[in-house]
Amino acid sequence: MSSIRIAVIGLGYVGLPLARLFATKYPVIGFDINQRRVNEVNNGIDRTLEVDEAILKSALVSENPVTSGTNGLLCSFNPEDIKDCNFYVITVPTPVDKNNRPDLTPLIRASETIGRIIAKGDIVVYESTVYPGATEDDCIPVIEKASGLKYNTDFFAGYSPERINPGDKEHTVEKIRKVTSGSTPEVAEIVDQTYRSVIQAGTHKAPSIRVAEAAKVIENSQRDINIAFVNELAKIFNAMKIDTHDVLAAAATKWNFLPFSPGLVGGHCIGVDPYYLAQKAQEAGYHPEIILAGRRMNDSMGKYVAAEVVKLMIRNEVPVKSSKILMLGITFKENCPDIRNTKATDIYHELTSYGIAVDIFDPWASPEEVKHEYGLTITTNLDESINYGAVILAVAHREFMKIDLQSFKTRGAIIYDVKGILPRELVHARL
Repeated sequence: MSSIRIAVIGLGYVGLPLARLFATKYPVIGFDINQRRVNEVNNGIDRTLEVDEAILKSALVSENPVTSGTNGLLCSFNPEDIKDCNFYVITVPTPVDKNNRPDLTPLIRASETIGRIIAKGDIVVYESTVYPGATEDDCIPVIEKASGLKYNTDFFAGYSPERINPGDKEHTVEKIRKVTSGSTPEVAEIVDQTYRSVIQAGTHKAPSIRVAEAAKVIENSQRDINIAFVNELAKIFNAMKIDTHDVLAAAATKWNFLPFSPGLVGGHCIGVDPYYLAQKAQEAGYHPEIILAGRRMNDSMGKYVAAEVVKLMIRNEVPVKSSKILMLGITFKENCPDIRNTKATDIYHELTSYGIAVDIFDPWASPEEVKHEYGLTITTNLDESINYGAVILAVAHREFMKIDLQSFKTRGAIIYDVKGILPRELVHARL
């Protein structure tokens, strides 16, 4: 492939940082069906906060870089603008449905879009997290049907799993080693060279697309299982009145002890990816016991936290039904506006089932997005004069460390620390 012209399909937490990075070396069109998102990015605004405004603006160009032959980034919601590209990178979400079954709808629709414009010799690289086989068994046939072209004869494919950590300003996309793969040895080399040209940390070329898919899905499944283990430890040690964090700190003095902490496991990766692997395993005739047990444990933690808070209120003679509780944080992780698959909502719903009113304060989350996604009303301004029955630190946003929680405690509030970051003398309990 003499001249690579890149289209990145999906401009979310994964797609935009990648498109910006590719634009330093190649002509890049960023495509998204969300017109508002496209307009914002073209004006140098990234509401996900993954790409610094100055860096984003430095990458943007005013005319189509693919047709003009210049390096840079321009975003569009018109599929016609990406038809002259020859290297398509798909970075759309891969969620699960209400029954935790993989939902490939965004991936299939993106494949249909590519199928209508793809030309002979083009390469399509998938980055979305999937189960082994999804690229070639589920996505490629869609492209073939829409295009009339034949896979590995007229067009080719690759898989290079995303490794974006939302909110992490240290491990940015170019600093994380990238796994690559291709549908033929020649294409695998092209895909690898293309990524290697912008990824400072280098690449690892997997022997097949299926191996790369499997490698990605087990990364987060492994973390999920390890966190489930310490979450179970937290339940055990709390029942024994032993501080879990003290136990983990002592155990961590051994050189090969793995440092995981208890907590809520949400987001679009760790809380979702194990279900993709489990689904494929069951299709292959194997019931994955450890993976699903880990999921059940982690999905139970929101209700557990709520129950522990209610118990503390009762023990401290704080009225439950007539109380109001303050929950600090609704995003799935600290210092990040991402609310996808957040498990803080589990705490909220369990508390309200007791007849408790819950105020949610989160300076990072968009009230409009939270209302649209979960039907919940949040505030981005905290009224510290309210007498709460309990305050729950659900997310470790840096702003929360400046709140006078001692004042709430003095006025009778139970302080519960989900993240284990508050001073021990300040809290009644921590997970």
